[in-house]
Amino acid sequence: MKKLSQFDCVIGVFVFAVLFLVSCHKTNDVTPSGNGTFKLTSASVDGKAASGSLLYISVTPSFVLSFSEPLDETSAKATISFSDGTPIKTTFSNNDSTVTVQPATSLKYLTSYSLVSNSLLKSKAGNSITIGGFSISFKTQMDMSLKFPVISDSSLIDLVQQQTLKYFYDFAETNSGMARERNTSGTTVTTGGSGFGMMAIVVGINRGWISRSNGVAHVAKVVSYLEKADRFHGAWSHWSDGSTGKVIPFGTNDDGADIVETSYMIHGLLCVRQYLKASDTVGNNLINRITKLYNDIEWNWFRKPAQENVLYWNWSPNYDFAVNVPVRGYNETLITYILAAGSSTNSIPVEVYQQGWAQSGTIKNGSTYYGHVLPLGQPYGGPLFFTQYSFLGFNPHVTDSYLNVNYWTQNVNQTLINHDYCKANPKNYLYYSDSCWGLTASDIPSGYGAQSPTNDNGTISPTAAIASMPYTPAESMKAIRFFYYIMGDRLWGSYGFYDAFNLSQNWVATSTLAIDQGPIVVMLENYRTQLLWKLFMSAPEVQAAQTKLGIN
Repeated sequence: MKKLSQFDCVIGVFVFAVLFLVSCHKTNDVTPSGNGTFKLTSASVDGKAASGSLLYISVTPSFVLSFSEPLDETSAKATISFSDGTPIKTTFSNNDSTVTVQPATSLKYLTSYSLVSNSLLKSKAGNSITIGGFSISFKTQMDMSLKFPVISDSSLIDLVQQQTLKYFYDFAETNSGMARERNTSGTTVTTGGSGFGMMAIVVGINRGWISRSNGVAHVAKVVSYLEKADRFHGAWSHWSDGSTGKVIPFGTNDDGADIVETSYMIHGLLCVRQYLKASDTVGNNLINRITKLYNDIEWNWFRKPAQENVLYWNWSPNYDFAVNVPVRGYNETLITYILAAGSSTNSIPVEVYQQGWAQSGTIKNGSTYYGHVLPLGQPYGGPLFFTQYSFLGFNPHVTDSYLNVNYWTQNVNQTLINHDYCKANPKNYLYYSDSCWGLTASDIPSGYGAQSPTNDNGTISPTAAIASMPYTPAESMKAIRFFYYIMGDRLWGSYGFYDAFNLSQNWVATSTLAIDQGPIVVMLENYRTQLLWKLFMSAPEVQAAQTKLGIN
């Protein structure tokens, strides 16, 4: 059991650290103001000078205002106020030339306020402060109290996995067993997120949170749905209606196959297949059906009729290749090429991988960010789902001979860059720290976006840091503790952590998304037992792909 005193020390250090952050919020310049001799000469809040950016202020602050002349008490009580109308308490001292102002009731957490007075403020001699009086702007701190009893880290990981698993089991779409795209999407189910969910079901069975018979029955329901749902040259659409199996268009001209989403589904199904027992009648039946679903995919069709050395993301029976997005790295699509290369019925040539995904080596980076060399990809690495989606089952402890890169090094360093960027907090967002970090694609206050060090709007997504646990165990565990113990009253829900939050805007999502919940369950398990890595890498098709592509 982790001792409370130890945890309090961690949080204490966190609070101490954030007090030194500087924000781009409105600053205060308490220069003497007024008409004649009656001036505000100094101001402090909770013992600190009330100047610059006043952030992380107590919800019961004490402002000490000193003036050049004794105040008229009646005037002071009538004109000094908080901007939202919160009643004040005043105490006069120093022959009434100093007034201490406090709220009569606690202010709200993470809220912007001003302590103001208008030009009607007078001294005992009848002099008025002119030039509009004064205004001291500040923002209160967040509630740093522990929201739940402290438990051991192992128990906390159990809790996070088990609660998040409910999204894929308890909340699965009723008819299909597939994962709903998000918690408000009704019968709209997502192919890729359901593939992640298949891996999560394996975790649930293996840990005894779901009985084997119930878990296998759930998998069988999903497989039956996939067999009957719309497919195009063997590939599924991004979204479909779980009640009918019909395509739900994902976007303009996108009402057909999505080869990347399809690869995420096969990624998960192969983990299930390798977990099932061929000696069991039901298990053997599912093994054969999963293999057939994989074998049915015409990977080379997605090279267009000219058989280009690249795969294309989408094909539609109505719009052909009108979406026209090639699947190129470096991003989340490595798994698509691995599964396409490993197919026993429609394998792509190695040149498609080398020229398509690897772009003939031009995806190499080699620059150093925050002291970490990034072998591949865009500056600073991009969103963290790049390090997660393809590696839920594909073990990154491998070296790509064509690119001369070790994927473990790539993923660890990209994650450390993301963490260190948040810790450095160059844009001065509230509460970014060693414990509050993680930029990836998620909901944001204005909709949806892909956050990264080069596209940072102040939104942290729990899945980013939590699903990085295999790469950065110490840093990720700090984040889990912060998300649960400090933010849990707002961030923890029926299916684990909500999708994202932005403390600079005092916004917390109420959404949960399949593609963000799945990696949490899976990557925490890979950190603990490497279960999904072991299962996926045992598949003969995966081993064939490794040999063909030179990734070993």
